[in-house]
Amino acid sequence: MDKKYGLYICTGCSIGDSINVEKTATKSKNALKIPIVKSHFALCGKEGVELIKSDIATEGVNTIIVAACSPRIKFEEFNFPGCLVERVPLRELAIWIQEPKSEDSQLAADDYIRMGVMKAQKGFIPEPFLFETSKDILVIGGGIAGMSAALEIANAGYTAHLVERENELGGFMNKLYKKIPTTGQYKEPLIVDTEIDKTIKEVEENPNIKVYKSAKVEKTDGMPGSFDVTISSNGNSEVVKIGSIVLTAGWRPYDASKLEHLGYGKFKDVITNIELEEIAKKGNIVRPSDGKDARKVAFIQCAGQRDPNHLQYCSAMCCATSLKQAKYIRQNSNAVAMIFYKDIRTPGKLEYYYKEAQNDPGVMLTKGDVVGVTDAGNGNMFIELEDSLFGKKTKVEADLVVLATGVVPETALDPVLNLTYRQGAGLPDLELFNGFADSNFICFQYETRRTGIFAAGAVRQPMNGTEAQEDARGAALKAIQCVEHIVKGMAVHPRAWDLTYPDPMMTKCTACKRCTEECPFGAIDEDEKGTPFYKIGRCRRCGTCMGACPERIVSFKDFNVDMIGTMMKNVSVPSEEDEPRIIVLVCENDAYPAIDTVAQNHIKINPAVRFIQLRCLGSTNLVWVADAFSRGIDGLLLLGCKFGDNYQCHFAKGSELANYRLGKVQETLDRLMLEADRVQMFQVAIDEYSKLPAMIDEFVDRVKEIGPNPYRGF
Repeated sequence: MDKKYGLYICTGCSIGDSINVEKTATKSKNALKIPIVKSHFALCGKEGVELIKSDIATEGVNTIIVAACSPRIKFEEFNFPGCLVERVPLRELAIWIQEPKSEDSQLAADDYIRMGVMKAQKGFIPEPFLFETSKDILVIGGGIAGMSAALEIANAGYTAHLVERENELGGFMNKLYKKIPTTGQYKEPLIVDTEIDKTIKEVEENPNIKVYKSAKVEKTDGMPGSFDVTISSNGNSEVVKIGSIVLTAGWRPYDASKLEHLGYGKFKDVITNIELEEIAKKGNIVRPSDGKDARKVAFIQCAGQRDPNHLQYCSAMCCATSLKQAKYIRQNSNAVAMIFYKDIRTPGKLEYYYKEAQNDPGVMLTKGDVVGVTDAGNGNMFIELEDSLFGKKTKVEADLVVLATGVVPETALDPVLNLTYRQGAGLPDLELFNGFADSNFICFQYETRRTGIFAAGAVRQPMNGTEAQEDARGAALKAIQCVEHIVKGMAVHPRAWDLTYPDPMMTKCTACKRCTEECPFGAIDEDEKGTPFYKIGRCRRCGTCMGACPERIVSFKDFNVDMIGTMMKNVSVPSEEDEPRIIVLVCENDAYPAIDTVAQNHIKINPAVRFIQLRCLGSTNLVWVADAFSRGIDGLLLLGCKFGDNYQCHFAKGSELANYRLGKVQETLDRLMLEADRVQMFQVAIDEYSKLPAMIDEFVDRVKEIGPNPYRGF
């Protein structure tokens, strides 16, 4: 489109009192050749919005630069359909973090407006990527989580395809004798029927749910909105067009035969908690070895869990399960239950359940490390304890031992989805917790690193049945949101409003494979010649591919390499050599909100810096380093989300990839006789805003110590 620009400067929120708006407006109109430049005391108010709308209608303005407050607020007020709108955060970046009525605040205002105009010049109105889509949703796993997800989907008016590998629905809930009540203060009764049959009946009778039993997913191809899923069931296969997927494949008990010191496989009367459920369903709690009633039953908690040699994590449901099973034992008033634990973990209302068990004189709970189960010589067994509340090494005799073995997600043992992604058939999982789906687990509880595929229940994290039901409903709603976004051509998350998508100039592609290797979400495949191509439905619009591409051929309508480079080149460089100029590239998800919070608290930030917001630090292209230093910029600082074991990056790997690329930049700077310390990266969480000013001061001081950029003035 032919652009007609309008620059609108707000004078409210102390902007007009802190800078010379008239001077800034005149400079913008003359130097930047902006035909329409206006100011208003409250642009976000009714009169201010009408001012802009009037210019759109009468003057044909279609490219609007709003110099006012942070783009993180007032987005509804400054939404003008059919127009390209760029926001310049004068209030936060030029007024609140600088001294008012100073040369620093005036210069910052001029710089940020100039960068905003450059961004508008290089940007275009987004056009959504539209294709033929399906709104059907696949649910993999017919246990309590899968059935809950399918019912939520069906009751919302969508079609659910429910795939269960067994010949009946219900999962592990079918094996349970009783369950813990889900309401009340956990007084009597302390165990109730599972009522799983009612849920199965509701699912099988729902016309919006198609159930596949004795079935598996043979292949998942395509992308969100248009997955081609091959389902095999009872010897037959069919391909179903699917919009999104909820993965509720469930779990398996940890292999107790690996716990040799606890006697499983050696003693017939050492069983797992699942095996105890099966015994209880048949009637009395009896010993497998001789069929006699069990009178002294020992429960060993964390059997293989919270153990670096087995499962490193807590399985979340074992403590409550053993407390429930102790009630099974106590149905025989002559029997006692002894629970040996590392720690009892019963969060929330389950604490009441724990207290009720403590009140039962036939239930003994004691802390200690079980180091072995040995033969007592009379048909019973000794549980050998160390570091117990007894204060010394102890042996306790039992005639039945129950191991609280942990939860192993099905995805640790089987790819389940059988994806055709080049990165593999399964989901990327957490490094320390094999099988649990990797995601931004802090911000997006159900997402995985495969867009449109949502994990719930025990494949997401260990949890009990009640939690799995709630989890599944949440994942189902995210799956519904996904298909609705895909239909509109919008990103799924975290940029859930974004209509842009990567549009590479493939004639310049060298097939270096950097984009396909670095994309955290498997959005880029390769043809038989090794040439990359996008499956846009998988893309989350982070721009990691844009940062990875050495040929700079990947662009978005409103975010591209040339745009950011041009903004950098239009930052003012002080003529005084002792006054540095620093550009800070800022991730929009954690670092930029942290800077906003600094501004809201009116905490000052070093006037040497200018901030440029990026979608993700993973979009950082190395050419920007040359763009900045060729302009005479003295230092380049990257502020991104934290990464590592507890990473917070909204795009999973963006900060980590930026840090990896940064190592290469520093080697290049050394060869060019520019000090490596001129480019650094800091990690910052959204709640660490108070640390930012000092972090920036530290970097500015280091740049001052190095000295001015030798390319200044060239």
